[in-house]
Amino acid sequence: MDRALMAFRAKTIATTLALCVGLWQPAEAGEATRVVVFDFELIDTSLEGEMKGERPEEQRRLKMIGDLLRRKLAESERFLVIDQTPAAEAIAEAGYLHGCNGCEADIARGLGAEVAIIGTVQKVSNLILNINVYLRDAASGAPLRAMSVDIRGNTDKSWTRGLSYLVRNRLLNN
Repeated sequence: MDRALMAFRAKTIATTLALCVGLWQPAEAGEATRVVVFDFELIDTSLEGEMKGERPEEQRRLKMIGDLLRRKLAESERFLVIDQTPAAEAIAEAGYLHGCNGCEADIARGLGAEVAIIGTVQKVSNLILNINVYLRDAASGAPLRAMSVDIRGNTDKSWTRGLSYLVRNRLLNN
């Protein structure tokens, strides 16, 4: 590979990284980032899920932690949380947002948001679960941040504590 091409690639990568970092700068004082927090989705890879199917308490917990994330972001005053309801049809058409190759950015942009946030809970077993949160720039579709926490126990308390940890120590800690 010739030097000019290598220099061009290096410059392109550096510019892309600089832009991604620049996209996630905290809002100026008094300026809240407009964000859509989509409902959390369950990825059940447990034997229990395969045999018994969806559990109502887990579906309730998905809604619970989505609402908790929206509330904590709004309370921080760093984010203006935009309602996802007007995009219900587009969300339904997309299916699982965690597997739609960034379509959440398009939906968020259509709602007037700057950032799209999706979340998943991966259930490995009734004891081992992971809560994952992904932020994507709505204008460019570029990934901004990803964060994860492992939790033990399939209870309201463990899900709430896991999400609260992510918000406190990963999402708002910059």
